[in-house]
Amino acid sequence: MKQKLEEIRASAMRELAEATGPQALETLRVKYLGKKGEVTAILKQMGKLTPEERPVIGELANKVRTFIEEDLTKRAAELKAEATKKRLELERIDVTLPGTHRELGVPHPLSIVLDEIKEIFVGMGFDIVEGPEVEYDYYNFEALNIPKDHPARDTQDTFYINDNIVLRTQTSPVQIRVMEKQQPPIRVISPGRVYRSDAVDATHSPLFHQIEGLVVDKGVTFADLKGTLETFVKRLYGEDSVVRFRPHHFPFTEPSAEVDVQCFNCHGEGCRLCKGEGWIEILGCGMVHPKVLSNCGIDPEVYSGFALGMGLERVVMRRYNIDDLRLFYENDVRFLKQF
Repeated sequence: MKQKLEEIRASAMRELAEATGPQALETLRVKYLGKKGEVTAILKQMGKLTPEERPVIGELANKVRTFIEEDLTKRAAELKAEATKKRLELERIDVTLPGTHRELGVPHPLSIVLDEIKEIFVGMGFDIVEGPEVEYDYYNFEALNIPKDHPARDTQDTFYINDNIVLRTQTSPVQIRVMEKQQPPIRVISPGRVYRSDAVDATHSPLFHQIEGLVVDKGVTFADLKGTLETFVKRLYGEDSVVRFRPHHFPFTEPSAEVDVQCFNCHGEGCRLCKGEGWIEILGCGMVHPKVLSNCGIDPEVYSGFALGMGLERVVMRRYNIDDLRLFYENDVRFLKQF
């Protein structure tokens, strides 16, 4: 039995030295020290020994057990150190190498110009307000003097959720909501997404952005509207910009006008950019219709006001000489990097 224990120790020492991982060490621990292990089997035979042999064999068996346990611990530490060394080699960082270049994003051209427009109007004392994109028919049409039988509804190509709820076709409903909750003086702009059932092409999209402005107070005249818009255009396009107003019709303003800016490419002579007209239309405007004021609980005999509305995409296209609206939404990095 003594010889058997020596053989177990020699075998364990050899196999532990050859073990290559934690799983192999666990297998050897069970083989030698488990409930059915070789050292445990020797200890179970102690009862067959003479009283003189028991202490000798017992002491040797305990030494072999202790030796195997210590060897297991030592080999586990060696394997862990080897794994750590190997991992450090694989994960080694050369601090002398240049760092990984990461591309930095830049504001979208729509955001750039929108921020400029906001800054211009805020500088003139306007507040910025927002409203729901899914809107009641009343706010989107009727409160704006566009009843259910009005022909303007046929030209809006509206997305209807049901008979009473639509995707807003303009941000004017926000102005109605402001006038319902706030008595004059009112001076706000309402930028946001709007929706119309248009086929996608170079100048149309079912989703685009509008910025609409509203001023209501005592004694507001068309001269105030002209002064506001001329200031806006000169701040946005430059002090040498020339503005003209053309009579037009909108259901929610009377009188109404379209606003053009002189082509900054040909200065009114006519070119490809302005399609030979010398002028570029940028927005619509007018004095708030008395019915719209009345619908919001504001007395048109006491107060007057003006409203204006522009498509953000159109303004940005004019600003950067972009001829295809789809470029704003295709996320082509080559296009966006220019801004």
